[in-house]
Amino acid sequence: MIKFGLQHPNFTYDGVGHEIFQTLKKRALFAEANGLDSFWVMDHFFQLPQLGRLEEPMLEGWSTISALAAVTQKLKLGTLVTGNIYRNPALLAKMGATLDVISNGRLFMGVGAGWFETEATAYDIPSYTIPERLKRLEEAVQIIKGLWTTDHFSFQGKYYELRDALCFPKPIQKPHPPILIGGSGENVTLKLVAKYGNACNVHGGPQTIKHKLEKLKEHCNAVGRNYDDIVKTRLGHLIIGEDAKEVSLMLQRDRKLGVTDEEYDERVIYGTPKQVVDKIQEFINSGIQYMIFNLDYENEEKVLKLLAERVIPSLT
Repeated sequence: MIKFGLQHPNFTYDGVGHEIFQTLKKRALFAEANGLDSFWVMDHFFQLPQLGRLEEPMLEGWSTISALAAVTQKLKLGTLVTGNIYRNPALLAKMGATLDVISNGRLFMGVGAGWFETEATAYDIPSYTIPERLKRLEEAVQIIKGLWTTDHFSFQGKYYELRDALCFPKPIQKPHPPILIGGSGENVTLKLVAKYGNACNVHGGPQTIKHKLEKLKEHCNAVGRNYDDIVKTRLGHLIIGEDAKEVSLMLQRDRKLGVTDEEYDERVIYGTPKQVVDKIQEFINSGIQYMIFNLDYENEEKVLKLLAERVIPSLT
């Protein structure tokens, strides 16, 4: 059965100061009460240029989901995804175990190689080359799983070294919280998913997704992994309007000049509730089991209500 998650990547419309978290809390509680399975924030220190100005509000991700753990009861919580280069993976494992304990087993661990060099440079964090970031990610996932499942864990890699490291208390979830490895790179990232991940997170339209998942299946076969053990998730933007006129107005505001129809359809699901149900079904047919949406930022509350009341019930 298809599951749904909500990502909240934009705090610009949430109020000022403490009001931001109050809005976030309201969204999470509504999602929890209306059939969504998870709530996610980004792991960034600046707003992304694709979403707004760098100077717009951006809450630190792990602090935010820790606060949400205290005010929710059922929602899985995660960052989509944690940039590995921003924290030592042993520290990240400890943070993840702590959040799983605090939330009584609700961490959905998203992790990726990291990519936004502007913020890394600003915070004096080495960003490395893309191949090196991916190699560091492979070691990091092994370290996180090792610390979560071994009492005294040692690791000798090219980039990280641990000696008799401890992580107590262990996470609530057994054998460990699910690890979602973000990214759609066919030759390296999806191979890491096949070797170490419990979930993948891919982007694109139904045909792009189908192609990516075929590559994942090939990697699973090559490493002896059961493809069906991996949860296939997709992150994308969602716009829902009551009728065609409202959808058109929302699209005029959201769509940027120069973006082709094909490019926009790869990134955004849009339409009336019935049209959105039909489009999501296409993704289900392509192999997706878990849809994670970020919503029309200025109308997030309204779109979330339409999603919860008129889309999800038709698909679950």
